[in-house]
Amino acid sequence: MADAKVIPFDDDRSRSGGGSRPARRRTGGGSGGRGDGSTAPVSALPGGRLPDDLLEGAADPQEPQRPQESPVSSVGEDGGGGWDRRIAGGLAFLRRRVTGDYEVDEFGYDKELTDQVLMSALRPLADKYFRVEVKGIENIPSEGGALVVANHSGTLPLDGLMLQVAVHDNHPAERHLRLLAADLVFQLPVVNELARKAGHTLACAEDAQRLLELGEIVGVMPEGFKGIGKPFGDRYKLQRFGRGGFVSTALRAGTPIVPCSIVGAEEIYPMIGNAKTLARLLGFPYFPITPTFPWLGPLGAVPLPTKWTIQFGEPIPTDGYPPEAAEDPMLMFNLTDQVREQIQHTLYKLLVQRRSVFF
Repeated sequence: MADAKVIPFDDDRSRSGGGSRPARRRTGGGSGGRGDGSTAPVSALPGGRLPDDLLEGAADPQEPQRPQESPVSSVGEDGGGGWDRRIAGGLAFLRRRVTGDYEVDEFGYDKELTDQVLMSALRPLADKYFRVEVKGIENIPSEGGALVVANHSGTLPLDGLMLQVAVHDNHPAERHLRLLAADLVFQLPVVNELARKAGHTLACAEDAQRLLELGEIVGVMPEGFKGIGKPFGDRYKLQRFGRGGFVSTALRAGTPIVPCSIVGAEEIYPMIGNAKTLARLLGFPYFPITPTFPWLGPLGAVPLPTKWTIQFGEPIPTDGYPPEAAEDPMLMFNLTDQVREQIQHTLYKLLVQRRSVFF
């Protein structure tokens, strides 16, 4: 048996590079073989020449010979090395979690946990289940802050999570979207901690402005519960955008506003009714009744596999306005209406282009 080669976990060199010893090959006992397993060079008889087919396969005596690698050795090393690196990386991640050797920012955002765990869990849902198609990602800047304003729908806020995955996985700079969430998100156990770790923060002007000034991409859905909890008959009809607080925040930070339209989320939980009494008892803004929930129990909470499209529109610059513009109610109203109209128009355009809800 050939000598085995031991490869340490921390060896970053190529498994098939020139530093490894070429595997020895065994040949049969034919007349052209040598005792060491190599093949004897072919030479012409005195006064003669080699046939053309042998000349093509013959090596140039002036050219240095490169050792051949064993295919079995090469495949085994590459495959084992890949798994070794994954296992070593996973163990290192767990060690940092246990020892507390990781960083979070002032809002509780844990970048490593988001990239390696949360994004990995959401990515199959976005890529395989909803098959999210992203358009206009180039409208999100590669550096500096920007405020992404999107429509909100779907009974449960899955659209915000899919938007977060879409920005990170499709942007060339792999930028992270920091969503502004409602108070209810940070009052629920477990959900509160996960939201903080994923980079979400309370939907208030102070936190939003701070993130924008730090150069982050901030996401806001001004419709709030009015949008996510609207009946199925009002799908893709934008609700009121509030008093335009997000425009004031963007003006103060001097960052562009990027309108975003999401098609496909409205149909994941078609809301045909609202149990208002039960919602008040539970402290929820609404209690949805869909064709599958609560009739099918936990199975009714599985969203329908609709086809999603997320389109980012042309950014609206705000850095050309004077500092006092953030206090101008008429300007805020006009910019808010401009953003809302752009999102609504894009929604209608995407709906016309859509072939089917599910394809």
